[in-house]
Amino acid sequence: MVGREAWTAAGPIGAPAIVFVHGTLLTRRQWDAPMRLLAARYRCVAVDLPGHGRLADVPFTRDAAADVVADAIAAESADGRAVVVGLSLGGYVAIDAAARHPELVAGLVLAGCSAEPDGLAALLFRALARLLDGVPPSLLARADGWLFRFRYRERVARPVIEGGFWPAGGAAALRAIVGGRYLDRLAWLWTPVLLVNGALDPVFGPAGAAWASACRSGRHLVIPRATHLAPLDRPRAFAGIVARFAAGIAREA
Repeated sequence: MVGREAWTAAGPIGAPAIVFVHGTLLTRRQWDAPMRLLAARYRCVAVDLPGHGRLADVPFTRDAAADVVADAIAAESADGRAVVVGLSLGGYVAIDAAARHPELVAGLVLAGCSAEPDGLAALLFRALARLLDGVPPSLLARADGWLFRFRYRERVARPVIEGGFWPAGGAAALRAIVGGRYLDRLAWLWTPVLLVNGALDPVFGPAGAAWASACRSGRHLVIPRATHLAPLDRPRAFAGIVARFAAGIAREA
């Protein structure tokens, strides 16, 4: 079990909980903008995954990552359950958390992870892992810092950059999820699932509707003018989607 240093919490204690799980290379700070928009009504919790941020020294495994999510829910949720929101790597971790701890996960919002990491797609995951292994961390940090400053307003980019970039943890995580058969896991879950993709995400976007239809209770939404990093491209639209989904989960509880 990890300690509270592995996550940041904001919002009323006792309010419905939403746990946010970041993407490869990044940290909990990628969720600062959506959390600002949601923390008035929800107990918002953003975790660092093993190999990233405050957990950089913890080896990434799928079970360890899922257990970080479980620990955050157990510590921060008043009723012991939460909606789990994951982007990219975080989406795959969210699926693992729901499969490993179904009693804790009230619903899943999965952004930018509508592709099974096997077959041809596995080649892409492994190639990215090799790239992360080969680029000096200082060079990667400078390049990514420039990219985020170029693409986003200061209020969105600054927290991401302050959180740092974690290539070793990212490479280990990518290798760990290859061959995971995540769509099979989703098909067996009774947990309500919302697949969200940016309209400008050519890798993960096209299969979103098919993934949603494979779930027992699944829907798919596309955010216009958004890329793979939809929560950063359009934080207000993304936060609204999460809020409506969480409200629906609360009504059905």
